[in-house]
Amino acid sequence: MRKNQFIGFAFVSVCLWALVTYYLFLDRPLNHKPDQKQIQIQEHLSLLELKLNEQFLDGEKLLQQLRNIVKEQQLSVRVNEAGAEGRGVGEEQQLEKQQGEKEDEQVNRMRSLAEEVLPDGGPVIAVLVFACNRITVNKCIDQLLKYRPARERFPIIVSQDCGHRPTADVIELYGDEITRIEQPDQSDIPVPPKEKKFKGYFKIARHYGWALNYTFFKFNFDTVIIVEDDLDIAPDFFEYFLGTYPILKRDPTLWCVSAWNDNGKAGLVDENAPDLLYRTDFFPGLGWMLTKSVWAELAPKWPSSYWDDWVRQPEQRRNRACIRPEISRTRTFGKIGVSNGHFYEKHLKYIKLNEKFVPFTQKNLTYLLKDNYDVQFVKQVYESLVVTYQELKSDSIVSEGSVRIPYHTNDIYKRTAKLLGLMDDFRSGVPRTGYRGVVSFLYKGRRVYLAPNANWKGYDPGWS
Repeated sequence: MRKNQFIGFAFVSVCLWALVTYYLFLDRPLNHKPDQKQIQIQEHLSLLELKLNEQFLDGEKLLQQLRNIVKEQQLSVRVNEAGAEGRGVGEEQQLEKQQGEKEDEQVNRMRSLAEEVLPDGGPVIAVLVFACNRITVNKCIDQLLKYRPARERFPIIVSQDCGHRPTADVIELYGDEITRIEQPDQSDIPVPPKEKKFKGYFKIARHYGWALNYTFFKFNFDTVIIVEDDLDIAPDFFEYFLGTYPILKRDPTLWCVSAWNDNGKAGLVDENAPDLLYRTDFFPGLGWMLTKSVWAELAPKWPSSYWDDWVRQPEQRRNRACIRPEISRTRTFGKIGVSNGHFYEKHLKYIKLNEKFVPFTQKNLTYLLKDNYDVQFVKQVYESLVVTYQELKSDSIVSEGSVRIPYHTNDIYKRTAKLLGLMDDFRSGVPRTGYRGVVSFLYKGRRVYLAPNANWKGYDPGWS
């Protein structure tokens, strides 16, 4: 504002001086002899001109001073900004350094746990909980801490995706009782147009791949139990996995142990046989144990989406089986999720959760080894009385013991499974809970096998 006022004042003064000079000197007649009055006027104007020149010079000085002030202020701003930027970069670098040191400390601590030799010589098995944006993750963690027999044997890792701060706050409340890691890649995932509504499955696959790599290769654990954040667990959850661990390690025809029975609804399971375990060709998930050797095989080709159906494909399964229980050791309470409650209301919420503690570590589970299991299983199934669904439903079967309902096409299987209250779908040609094509369950207190012919030749992926 001061600069503009001065320039306006100087401009008006110069114009006024030029106008007066023109009229008094340039516009008078030639050879006119000035009188005394004119001389006085001229002297007065000369004095006025001198003063105007002095004011003009003073204005120039003032203008230069203003310019210098502006330059100094601009320079000061640039210096301050540079300093702030320098401090910001420094602070950011310091923060990154601190985070790196904290991560290194965490990795070293977890590697020490993974490599620790326990007094009884038993395994150290990490429990990896997958979390995203459910603040109810505390329900899952509370149960894990409640039933965990020993902290050093079962370190709990909670891997969080989604960047959901309220969930992170809940997880961090547990302090050093657990270890929290966070999936760092929150970038958007390109999804085919037809699958945009299934983007959640792509994010889950990315999270699983990252967290399993981190747990196996960064923390160096040899075995991991995978748990979703919406699972309840049974009192003998840890005992179940500890008891089956030696069988998983010993038998190369097994690749996982699962706590879940897909057909484990009340009425379809024998509640008097909580210790009964099976081999299954169908990957159950929902609380399952995996070894580093199998992960090293799967990791390089891990899919971008639908990872659970991917591991059920023949190329990944490679004729290997999992162990699963008669009565589930997990139960989901996650009605809301990426599957939008798929199967929950019709099926999942009716799954029976085991309540009786079974000391699996004190039992002989070698019957689950393939060479032992197949002989007895096939004998039991195909020596059972053949019946129809109508005979089973009407209680017209006179003899005691197990029975078998045959099927030879996928349509017959689906129709019969629906009538019996079983899940009727296939994945890569394998029915849920199936082993050698046989699905075992209880119906009105009787053991029933829904089974293919005895000369079964293998699964047909075209049945999916």
